[in-house]
Amino acid sequence: MMRGKTPLGRDDSPPRRIAILRALQLGDLLCAVPALRALRAALPKAEIVLIGLPWARWFVDRFNGYLDGFREFPGFPGLPERTPEIARIPAFLAEMQRERFDLAIQLHGSGPFVNPLTALFGAQRCAGFFLPGDYCPDPERFLPWPESGLEIRRLLSLVEFLGAPSRGEELEFPLRADDFARLHEVPEARDLELGTYVGIHPGASVGPRRWPVERFAAVGRALADRGLTVVLTGTSAEAGLTAEVARAIGGRCVDLAGRTDLGMLGALVSGMRLLVCNDTGISHIAAALRVPSVVISTGDNPARWAPVDSSLHHVLCRESGVAVDEVVGQALELLDVKAAARAHLPAGRLLVEAS
Repeated sequence: MMRGKTPLGRDDSPPRRIAILRALQLGDLLCAVPALRALRAALPKAEIVLIGLPWARWFVDRFNGYLDGFREFPGFPGLPERTPEIARIPAFLAEMQRERFDLAIQLHGSGPFVNPLTALFGAQRCAGFFLPGDYCPDPERFLPWPESGLEIRRLLSLVEFLGAPSRGEELEFPLRADDFARLHEVPEARDLELGTYVGIHPGASVGPRRWPVERFAAVGRALADRGLTVVLTGTSAEAGLTAEVARAIGGRCVDLAGRTDLGMLGALVSGMRLLVCNDTGISHIAAALRVPSVVISTGDNPARWAPVDSSLHHVLCRESGVAVDEVVGQALELLDVKAAARAHLPAGRLLVEAS
């Protein structure tokens, strides 16, 4: 907890309008949900606006219990997530300053590049993380960036420091009836049955994060040989990867790459008995929906991005590379856990038309 005044609990006038900068991808935003939940609980009447990448309009709509608005981030020099639209930046900053936010929170990362940017938003106060020795807009409201620990806990540490008690570390991924209805319209997905299929996601937003395609295919064959339907997921850009995996597995899989939006993907994951994936956004969807997963991390800091529940989600990371037999062994162990958890559920199709 911050010493002295805090922007969330001890001031005479708590903030009514808050801007949060986190212009990152799906997994990054899902990891921020516990922090957003804590903020909303601490400030139930505040207007909380996310400054994010264009795709995050969907996120704000889906998490409208925690977020009230969206401002598209045009990128900024030094930040890799989006090529900066230099001509748009002055107008974007001018608009942010006209909005006169009471508080701007830099929830984006450790602070280089984004702390000066957050100060330029012109909010009455700003808060966030900083690296010792770097620019810190407000020493009372900026927390030294934690050098270790899960991302979920790092982000929670900031809002707790600002005066918003944690409301738990659990992730969320709200599903709607329309997600299932639209997924049901995809012919290949229509006959999937609860507990009879597993997911394989061979893609990742960054190429070096991808486990070799032929190893995913070998895992898929091993699971298909046990009578399970293998469902391949991915974006349209990853359809080439999933097609290669599908050819290697044979006729025992369903390739849905590029056929689902994020809501439909969540509906699909919710019915999986197991997910095998790279360390990428879908692993956080599985964690949010309590679907067991084997996550292959190719050295991208699993101590930061791993799911909280290590009993339900097994993260494998080896400098020498993760072997197929190890993934299959972990998958079979988790399949037994899922079978026991769902033994009481009635059989039947998962994907039915919403009423």
